[in-house]
Amino acid sequence: MADAELEAIRKARLEQLKAQSGAGGSKSGGGGGSGGQQGGGQAEQKQAEAEAARQSILNQILHPEAADRLGRIRLVKESRATDVENRLIMLAQTGQLRAKVTEEQLKDLLNAVADTKEEEKIVVSRRKGWDDDDDDLFDL
Repeated sequence: MADAELEAIRKARLEQLKAQSGAGGSKSGGGGGSGGQQGGGQAEQKQAEAEAARQSILNQILHPEAADRLGRIRLVKESRATDVENRLIMLAQTGQLRAKVTEEQLKDLLNAVADTKEEEKIVVSRRKGWDDDDDDLFDL
């Protein structure tokens, strides 16, 4: 399954390169002042490529219902959705996924991620037996 994922990533990258070569000629003829913008554009472009590769992998390993649920989770808590996506991609790359992930399997994975992630707790400890004499000043 990892070979199929790599092939899908390669195809997506090839399509992006073809699109860039078609649109790239009009960008490069701009002028000397756009050099700094191209550096930022390349980083942005690499980020977009990485996101497209992630989406390609997720589309291959998730049933549509599971993908829909993950999208709704992303609307509420993006960090949790990203954690689940990273774990799913890792499982797919190591060959531990034999079939597409169903919505029920995604729910189990979400529960596992929630259980392993510790939330910070704030503990307030109050002193007992402490007497404040200032309270007596207001009793008239």
